[in-house]
Amino acid sequence: MDVMKTQLKANAQGDLPLLQITDTHLFSDRNKDLMGVKTMHSYEAVVDHALKYSSTCEAVLATGDLSQDHSSESYSAFTKYIKKLNLPCYWLPGNHDMKSVMLPSLLAQGLAKTQQIISDHWQIIMLDSQVEKYPYGELDKQQLEFLQQALNEYPDKYALICLHHHVLPSGAKWLDQHILKNSPIFLEVVSSFKNVCAVLSGHVHQAGDVLFNGIRFLTTPSTCVQFKPNSDDFALDTQAPGYRYLSLNKKGDISTCVERIEQDAFTVDAEAKGY
Repeated sequence: MDVMKTQLKANAQGDLPLLQITDTHLFSDRNKDLMGVKTMHSYEAVVDHALKYSSTCEAVLATGDLSQDHSSESYSAFTKYIKKLNLPCYWLPGNHDMKSVMLPSLLAQGLAKTQQIISDHWQIIMLDSQVEKYPYGELDKQQLEFLQQALNEYPDKYALICLHHHVLPSGAKWLDQHILKNSPIFLEVVSSFKNVCAVLSGHVHQAGDVLFNGIRFLTTPSTCVQFKPNSDDFALDTQAPGYRYLSLNKKGDISTCVERIEQDAFTVDAEAKGY
């Protein structure tokens, strides 16, 4: 397969500081809400909060579900506001995205599709776990082959792997129905490479940091509504919208934290039954 690859320079210390923005769920109408939260307003508030990092970071990783209504206007709105950070933005699709609209819309706004980001000490691999018309994820044969190819290509670089769907169970029964379905195969692949340091995803609308087989599995809050942890049935959390800062150290360590906007800036509809 033809791989879309780019170079990303580390900072003067040899580290690679990044921001992760995920699950924005935007509409063409900026005042339309998702479960009580106007997603464009909360997304803008998150980006404004992240401006404090923009001068020291090297890129943004957008890990899917950028749109809720599949409109070209929603993708254009995402692009317009993410540019406030003045950083390259690398993206991948989530289960709510429509790739036939997403790709041309983002390309038209200057956000190229990139699958492999190569830096001084790291490579970042962007995977497509979308299964069209279904909420769960899966990596098809082509994606798994690309993953192995990328890891074999740079054995001397640490690896961060990004995808939309969570790989390890979240503990929320309803949400874990929509996990990466072939996670055992994915785990078998990444566990065979000692240079894989972390897997970064969205989808679960909650923060997570779990060490499994020597690899960190990180999940990140949505920029809009949050899901209640460890809930058997669909339930919303009252935590504020957020994002993740992470710095990939030249020695293979990762420093990371979740940042959230003001707690009471947005209020979810407690009676919402699903999305």
